Amino acid sequence: MINRSTRRPMLALGASGVALSLTLAGCAGGGGGGGGGGDGEEVTISYLVDNQESTVLVAEALIEEFESQNEGIQVELETRPQGAEGDNLIKTRLSTGEMNSVFAYNTGSLMQALNPDQTLVNLDDQEFVGLLDENFVKAVSTDNGVYAAPMGQAMSGSIIYNKDVYEELGLEVPQTWDEFIANAEAVKEAGDIAPIVQTYGDTWTSQLFVLGDFANVLAEDPEWAEKYTNNEAKYVDQPALAGFQKLEEVYEKDLLNEDFASATYADGVAMVATGEGAHYPILTFAASQLSASNPEAADIVGTFPIPGDNAEDNALTVWMPGGVYIPQSTEGAELEAAKKFVEFVTTKESCDIQGEIVAPTGPFVIEGCELPAEVPAMVSDQQPYFDEEKTGLALEFSSPIKGPALEQITVAVGSGITSAEEGAAQYDEDVKKQAQQLGIEGW
Repeated sequence: MINRSTRRPMLALGASGVALSLTLAGCAGGGGGGGGGGDGEEVTISYLVDNQESTVLVAEALIEEFESQNEGIQVELETRPQGAEGDNLIKTRLSTGEMNSVFAYNTGSLMQALNPDQTLVNLDDQEFVGLLDENFVKAVSTDNGVYAAPMGQAMSGSIIYNKDVYEELGLEVPQTWDEFIANAEAVKEAGDIAPIVQTYGDTWTSQLFVLGDFANVLAEDPEWAEKYTNNEAKYVDQPALAGFQKLEEVYEKDLLNEDFASATYADGVAMVATGEGAHYPILTFAASQLSASNPEAADIVGTFPIPGDNAEDNALTVWMPGGVYIPQSTEGAELEAAKKFVEFVTTKESCDIQGEIVAPTGPFVIEGCELPAEVPAMVSDQQPYFDEEKTGLALEFSSPIKGPALEQITVAVGSGITSAEEGAAQYDEDVKKQAQQLGIEGW
């Protein structure tokens, strides 16, 4: 058993190890797990999570509270590596029937790669499913079932910005791409502030103008993800080409920070926090980086969607949190205890623990769960879009196909080396290779 500890103060969640499929891998699962017998006997289940410090601290606190509410059930915590090594461990355990009683892992396309209908317990008959955000349910479902409860909060691929700069220059939050470019040019004219920050020293950050633009693609063609998966829609054509064009335009109009080629993710967050930069397209898990490096700017750095052409369709592209799953190898009394644990993950007590220990990245996706009273502005600024249902799922939650070379392609487009059309065509070829490897029909 793990050593129980008292509740920790809120942690900032780092970006290290975040592979841009662009999902946070703050997920769990474990190995083994003793079974419990009949009435009055203790049941032991195991819970596997990645070894990121914040993930472990949340898991410890959740286990402590769960065990206090469920006499006779003990939970053993096991950690796994992050990244590809952890992915391989999970797939190996599932294939050999040696997975932990409960594990946490990514949602969306990475979940689909686990072959969930054959490896995971269908939870669609559990009452908590009715409390879950529709977008999250889509991200953890197949035609045959629902396979996870959420762990953490949603986040968006959007533009964080310095509110003080906006106030000083008399700017308003843009509703269209043209308005955004006009704001950036106004910042440029004012001098001394980078209009738009890019951080290609961390190549994964170069993808946001493409991936974060997907809500605009959906607004124009709600069936685009399905067509894309069926090889009937391409990035080289509109509306998806627009993301590559935006990346190209901000470079060609000289709106970037001088050190965009070498600056890092941490540099980008700090630039916006201090007013050295006005805008930065990034995932809003940047709230955690901000809490760690520039907590004094929590109310200064806000967020808004990457705008499209139509103000009426202005919506956030959102990423769903990770999921907590039960493998089909979990059976009997162990399975019943595992279901109780997964149900507990969806309670207000669980959400409160998560929000207390780790700086939130966006709204919870469980009815009845609310953010702490004080969160960074870039988190609270997202809530109205969720409340008004002005959100669209990132592509990876609607399609299993994402080419591995996107971040190299977007660096080239964003650096003026490759045109938007050439980059989009290159990505379509990259995607084709991956779809064929996945054995998807029509490729």
